[in-house]
Amino acid sequence: MESLSFKLTTKRLLLLIMFCFPLISMAQEITGTVRSSGDNQPIPGANIVEKGTTNGTTTDFDGNFSLVVTKLPAKLVVSYIGYSTQEVDVNQEGNVSIQLDEGVALDEVVMVGSRAVARSSTDTPLPVDMIGVKEIQNTGQVTFDKSLQYKIPSFNTVQTPVNDATSLLDPYEIRNMGPSRTLILINGKRKNLSSLLYTQTSPGRGETGADIAAIPTDAIKRVEILRDGASAQYGSDAIAGVMNIILKDNAEGGYASLRTGISGEGDGETVAFAINNGSSIFEDKGFINYTIDLSSIGQYNRPGTVNAAGEIADFTGGTPADIAFVNEFLSRKPDAGNINGSPETTAAKFLINGGIDLTESSELYFNAAYVYKKVNSFANYRTPYWRTIEAFPYLGNFFPGDNPNNVGAFTDAYGNTFQGNGYDGYVPTFDGDLNDYNATVGVKDNKNDWFYDASMTVGGNRQTYRVRNSHNRNEVFSPAVFNDTNGDGTLDDGELIPSSRLYQENSQISFDPGGTQFNHIVGNIDISRALSNQVSIGFGAEFRSENFTIIEGELSSYDGGGADSFAGNRPENSGKFNRYNFGGYFDLAWDVSEDFLLNGTIRTENYSDFGNAFVWKVSSRYKLLDDKLTFRGSLSTGFRAPTLHQIYTQKAQYSFVPGQGIQVGGLVSNVSPQARLLGIPQLDAEESTNFTVGVGGKLSNSFNFTLDYYNIAVRDRIVLGTEIGPSGDPSNPLDQLLATNNLSDVSFFSNALDTRTSGIDLVANYRNIFLGDGILGFSLSGNYVIQNERDGAVKNIPLVENAGQSVVNATQEALFFTSRPETKWILGTNYDIGDFAFTLNNTYFGKTTFKQQGLDDNLFTEFIPKVVTDLSVNWDANENVSILFNINNIFNVLPEWEFKAENAAGQAIIDNTSTNSLGITPIQEQSNLITFNQRYSQMTYDGYHFSQLGTLFNLAITYRF
Repeated sequence: MESLSFKLTTKRLLLLIMFCFPLISMAQEITGTVRSSGDNQPIPGANIVEKGTTNGTTTDFDGNFSLVVTKLPAKLVVSYIGYSTQEVDVNQEGNVSIQLDEGVALDEVVMVGSRAVARSSTDTPLPVDMIGVKEIQNTGQVTFDKSLQYKIPSFNTVQTPVNDATSLLDPYEIRNMGPSRTLILINGKRKNLSSLLYTQTSPGRGETGADIAAIPTDAIKRVEILRDGASAQYGSDAIAGVMNIILKDNAEGGYASLRTGISGEGDGETVAFAINNGSSIFEDKGFINYTIDLSSIGQYNRPGTVNAAGEIADFTGGTPADIAFVNEFLSRKPDAGNINGSPETTAAKFLINGGIDLTESSELYFNAAYVYKKVNSFANYRTPYWRTIEAFPYLGNFFPGDNPNNVGAFTDAYGNTFQGNGYDGYVPTFDGDLNDYNATVGVKDNKNDWFYDASMTVGGNRQTYRVRNSHNRNEVFSPAVFNDTNGDGTLDDGELIPSSRLYQENSQISFDPGGTQFNHIVGNIDISRALSNQVSIGFGAEFRSENFTIIEGELSSYDGGGADSFAGNRPENSGKFNRYNFGGYFDLAWDVSEDFLLNGTIRTENYSDFGNAFVWKVSSRYKLLDDKLTFRGSLSTGFRAPTLHQIYTQKAQYSFVPGQGIQVGGLVSNVSPQARLLGIPQLDAEESTNFTVGVGGKLSNSFNFTLDYYNIAVRDRIVLGTEIGPSGDPSNPLDQLLATNNLSDVSFFSNALDTRTSGIDLVANYRNIFLGDGILGFSLSGNYVIQNERDGAVKNIPLVENAGQSVVNATQEALFFTSRPETKWILGTNYDIGDFAFTLNNTYFGKTTFKQQGLDDNLFTEFIPKVVTDLSVNWDANENVSILFNINNIFNVLPEWEFKAENAAGQAIIDNTSTNSLGITPIQEQSNLITFNQRYSQMTYDGYHFSQLGTLFNLAITYRF
């Protein structure tokens, strides 16, 4: 991990701020206390914002706060989750007492949506979800991203069917737009991308995103999710929306938590310990809040029962005579030794968040996080009929077993004899080490009605790998060496050392294939002011430098064909790559009246590698019926710059080719000599047009709702195309490239598609229903996809077009457009009574359709809609101890799929019960193709619509300090 040393002292930083922003007048300080009107108890963590600015603070553990306002009189907006928002007029310095009424959920000031002014969630012209930390923790999910899966309908994430590098983090997305199109912020500042590029044929293919699973849940105060295009406000990656993770900032009131869990199958044992605490510093002029999270999650294994006839077709040439050998092995290992589900994961997460009052009007703020994660996963088992001892006689020495067919001696083509030692195949392991870090330091200041925020953010992600229990099976010879022992300059007898095999029987069984690394440095200056009670402005600039490194593997990991299962990065495909960009924005918010708001933003960016981008956004909101209803809408343009990963990644990779087993294909970089040879153009930025219109209602203190329609059109969408095979013409540059590099196919990135995505989001809450001695509440939220499809023809390069192929085939279209649920709904019920809180959530995952690689053109598969039910019970045993018990997926619901016919020919395949010489029906043959002979029967090889490994039991004990 790279590090940066900051030598700028506080004194120098203050001098810089004073030089840039001259002192004009002294601000005035307001102190006070925020309490609940019901029981007069202090409310820690309540938000206080000076209306018309982004200047704000939060209450401490005793409900106290101190805020320097730009001028008096002033209006304070006071809010907290579960309470009504109050606007308080303050006319003079001194102490104020504020009481909030209980009963309004999620009505809090949000920071995303406008760069000019902070507003409440029902006052914003844009759809914003707000999730408190308790809601996240009550899901019982182990990681933050999986918690959001069961809280936000338009948010989806699944575990990938094939692990290796993708086991380090799972792809996620909002509104079916892929992980690259959701911008992640921490306390309003851009988080670094992961260094991982998803290249498997699974959802998220060809994209990357920030590692939100690395963020410790116990460090989060709340999450704001802006479900609208926001490139004008925040720049690249915000086409689908923005997720802003607000960190805890309490100086007191910490806790320690012990969590444990296990699956209904008895695996996946989880043990985790977390501590969150805060402290005042510098004589109560500042605070620091820290989180430590240590966890270990055991292996979940959910393989299918492998079909012997399918194995014959893939691995032995299809001859029925081999069925006895295959059946003997499968009688001992019905799952063919395969291990898939969820890998063993160990993680250590550290995070701090703090602030210091430098003067009466300025604050130094900072946060930093470091995460280490280690993952142990497995490749597909190399069965003894796939990697045979006849072909590689030395395997008996490398991987001895108990196969009765492989005993005795075996001789290779060169006459070398090796013992069989009961060779029974082997399973390569894949170990991944992830290091992720981010840090921000900045200064906020108020001068003469102007609010300033200057910051610097650094962040990085490094992933390195280790392949074990494998070998390099390629025949690579060392060159003959002339050893002139007598120094006469001529070749004499005994002076020639002959060539020898570097690998095979001389191969190592553990390899360092290299890895990837990404880091960025971001500088921000944001300035805002309320010019009047009706007009607010905001403007600022951002500079960002990005660095992407492909780390070279050791020679044996890539030489020839490299390590069996995961080849290393070759020197010519490795290196360091950099770019920078500079952007600026201007935001204007105009309250035409108390009910009518107009908001507009423009932004320009310049990237060093592809040029300029200019985007804009207009939004509006109108309130009526005494603010009970709010109509809102927005129209914007957006862009997404191609990531450095997409531009520069080039490698050979193993993938499953139906009917041919595992093959080695090539991913060609768009800036490589090979790309020029093939006529592959360089990547350009995606462009988008976003339209959103909706209505929000707060009909009472107990009931509120939002209903929003969205429409997102993306032009020149960047995709990782399907594998392109040889054309059959030996003179074709494509065929020559494949033959020269011993590749079965080649794939590459291109701006190949225009797409359109539209849908509806609904969020409704009905709370404070008095039932017996307790309080009952309901919530219903849902997402329905109206349209998610390609708009126009695929933009193929001539080489692919002339070969009668396409970079986007039916499989790719399914991954892009139908690999997420068509609709998803979450019905939540919570009941609080005495010291107990019960939560019951039902999550409905709608229909998902796939067109898997290798599937007959007349067929497709459909995942059946399912409902997953989760129960949470929280008991406050006393004022210090609470116990949380979760049963996730109470009814052990698992994904299920079935074949569907495109036409009459497809239905004929489904109905045909005849068998071939191997004893399988036509539909069983199709199933074998897409599930790798049932190894991935639960999810198919290309993915599934939700991640479930059965019923999970979790227990957490928390001690509050």
